[in-house]
Amino acid sequence: MPSGSVNGGSGKKSGAKSAKAISAAAKKSGGGRGLPKQRQIPWMVIGGVVAVVALIAVIAVSIVPKYQDQQKLAAWTPSESNQDPSTALEGIVTVDYPAGQHIDSTQRVAYDHTPPFGGPHDSIWATCTGVVYPEAIRTENAVHSLEHGAVWITYNPDLVDAAGVETLSAKVDGKSYTMMSPYPGQASPISLQSWGHQLTVDSADDERIDQFIASLRQNRYTYPEVGASCATIPGSYDPANPPPFDPSAPGPDAVPMTGGTVDSAEVQTDMQAPAGS
Repeated sequence: MPSGSVNGGSGKKSGAKSAKAISAAAKKSGGGRGLPKQRQIPWMVIGGVVAVVALIAVIAVSIVPKYQDQQKLAAWTPSESNQDPSTALEGIVTVDYPAGQHIDSTQRVAYDHTPPFGGPHDSIWATCTGVVYPEAIRTENAVHSLEHGAVWITYNPDLVDAAGVETLSAKVDGKSYTMMSPYPGQASPISLQSWGHQLTVDSADDERIDQFIASLRQNRYTYPEVGASCATIPGSYDPANPPPFDPSAPGPDAVPMTGGTVDSAEVQTDMQAPAGS
């Protein structure tokens, strides 16, 4: 056999191996196009992470301020060692009023403060289960609610705008042992009343409003009839159509602050009413 034929066969085998090596290298480097194979971006995983982070942020924005507010108000919560935190409020006015002095529905009281926050009052209380009254209500009924541990927020409709009224309403609406109503002619834009306590402020954003409520709403150390009800008395008081406010000055026949009659049966009824209503 000629020597040239041997070298030729060996060359073919060597060439075939080289071709296979080149082909394998081409596949690894991108199918022979000379471009590296691109990695797939895990968009679903990234989207899931972003959604979780966003949810955590929303929860934090919602919960953290509420927690901080609760922490701030903790100092205004009554306790055995701090029975009346409201005394630390700048501008608070306190008066020691006797309880259980009642008048009838045709009488008026010559109150010593406007709005009043203690003294003789109607034998029927105004519903104070978180009611926002759109119109002014009879003061003699409202004062009885204070005797039951309620906080009454009043505002001068000529001095508080719609946004302010909305802010105040959110502090009252549906919250037991609170109520709110306009009080035409009151000197301050906003006034807060509980039994024997009053605070006036200029703005619905004043932090003392929440502090007053935290200190005095159902504070068993500061109001006379602990456990008395704030619920509606069927057939006697209609919160949808309450006794009207009388803006005129009380006449000479008005009951003085030292007047009124103590109705023992009525006081006993108040004391036995459900505490949570």
